Amino acid sequence: MSAVARKSTPNYRLRRGLLRGLLYTILIVGGIIAIVPFLWMISTSLMTLGEAISGRFLPQVPQWHNYIVAWREADFSEYFLNSVEITLITLGGELFFSILAAYAFARMKFPGRDLIFMVLLSTMMIPGMVLMIPNFLTVTWLGRVSPIKWINNWPALTIPFMGNIFSIFLLRQFFAQIPDDLFDAAQIDGASHWQFLRHVVLPLSKAPIMVIMVLSFIGSWNALAWPLLVTNEPTWRPIAVGLFQFVDEAGSELNLQMAGAVITILPILALYFLTQKQFTESIARSGMKG
Repeated sequence: MSAVARKSTPNYRLRRGLLRGLLYTILIVGGIIAIVPFLWMISTSLMTLGEAISGRFLPQVPQWHNYIVAWREADFSEYFLNSVEITLITLGGELFFSILAAYAFARMKFPGRDLIFMVLLSTMMIPGMVLMIPNFLTVTWLGRVSPIKWINNWPALTIPFMGNIFSIFLLRQFFAQIPDDLFDAAQIDGASHWQFLRHVVLPLSKAPIMVIMVLSFIGSWNALAWPLLVTNEPTWRPIAVGLFQFVDEAGSELNLQMAGAVITILPILALYFLTQKQFTESIARSGMKG
């Protein structure tokens, strides 16, 4: 029986329908599991403190003023601006250094290139928490020998994250897929490596750059443990730290804490909805070949 005839049989159509139904069921259950905590957070942010502590799922009367109270009591305006500055500085530095490093590993030949790249990749297996103390000791020492203040300042919050190994890896894999014929043609025209990177590689690499921008933004915006370690005053603390303003000796103001959490994730949601199509296409097109 040919493949076309086999696909037209009732048993084949039945099995295919069952598999598709099972797949949709798994996806629906997974979607519900993912969205329920988000809905609970929004619902709790509209409750009174008593309703939030009692474990209700829906507020009796929505308390919309919780968002105003959370914004004012936690000085979210200051923390919000801090997060914007930290995120932009980190994102700019990460793109700059990752693009240059990835291009060197992908298009330039120098002794030990592959060995250095493999050593860098191996560091991705080290948990971030293990690196926290060495990084803290490093920025503390740099703050002593540098004319720029590091602790309680933007350098400690941004510079350690500008050399992201995953970003270098992703860009390197994409840069390596660019045909050598383009590089040879650019060299014939007298283009340098910098000119080839600027006029040929970067315009063709919008897909992985978009992925890096979104992931870096989310990572910098949600940073909590590291800012708590390198700052002890609110001057440069990000918005995630502001959520701790609702925790005191008597316990946490759960409703205001959830209202602050909703405020915190709004920029991430806005970024996702603005770049959803481009981000999905970027992951599909960039690939991991190399």
